[in-house]
Amino acid sequence: LQLSAVKLAELHSDLKIQEKDELSWKKLKAEGLDEDGEKEAKLRRNLNVIMTKYGMNGKKDSQLLDTNFIKDGTESDTLDDPRLEKLWSKAKTSGKFSDEELDKLWREFKHHKEKIHEYNILLETVSRTEDIHKNVINPSEENVVKEEILHNKHRELKEKLRSINQGFERLRKVSHQGYDTTSEFEEPRVIDLWDMAKSANFTEKELESFREELKHFEAKIEKHHHYQKQLEISHQKLKHVEETGDKDHLNRNKEKYAMLQEKTKELGYKVKKHLQDLSSRISQGLQHNEL
Repeated sequence: LQLSAVKLAELHSDLKIQEKDELSWKKLKAEGLDEDGEKEAKLRRNLNVIMTKYGMNGKKDSQLLDTNFIKDGTESDTLDDPRLEKLWSKAKTSGKFSDEELDKLWREFKHHKEKIHEYNILLETVSRTEDIHKNVINPSEENVVKEEILHNKHRELKEKLRSINQGFERLRKVSHQGYDTTSEFEEPRVIDLWDMAKSANFTEKELESFREELKHFEAKIEKHHHYQKQLEISHQKLKHVEETGDKDHLNRNKEKYAMLQEKTKELGYKVKKHLQDLSSRISQGLQHNEL
């Protein structure tokens, strides 16, 4: 796959969560709690996203670029959306951003691209399910269940589309005006969660509690970013030392690299699991709004 050290650590974290979710699903299935197959369909969709994200779906140039670590030379990266490309070009030449802020903004653009990609995968899944449903001749109780599955998927599509629209408006605003120094959060995923939380059916007390949890979550993400950068630096040093042939120096660098790799994997897993839990809570609040 020719993945970078950071990408490999991210892949490990994603697969670890996928494995845990599949084990949970197998237990539910054994207890007869996924008769409609909705959880199984979601698992397949998540696996499809992972395979596409890391270029394992057999398609060339299908990898999503890393949203958690910014390498030098972002000029070669593409956003696959003329509107995003235009906004990014405007931001780069505006003079309103420091190098650090441009890196942060680039993460937001790449995160937005990934959201669009996941939305398109879900849209394709829903379309296929609808085609199958329309071709069924005899209505039955099973088809009523499938209609409920479709309804849930359409609601998920609606939530993702709302998040995409909110995210684009934020990117448009930041690209034109620069970063607001009074902004509560900086990490794209945290900003998304906070925007959605304010639209959910939370009391003032619950919202304040969620705000505090998001602060802790953002600190966890920043720690993960730190280890990702250290891992990439360690990987470059290791390659350099391998060329020199100094065995003692090589062994020390290998030990440090292995330690950073494990720590990055561990933190990546914790971040993704925490994100999953927070997203689920918000989704429940948004669904309650519709009832």
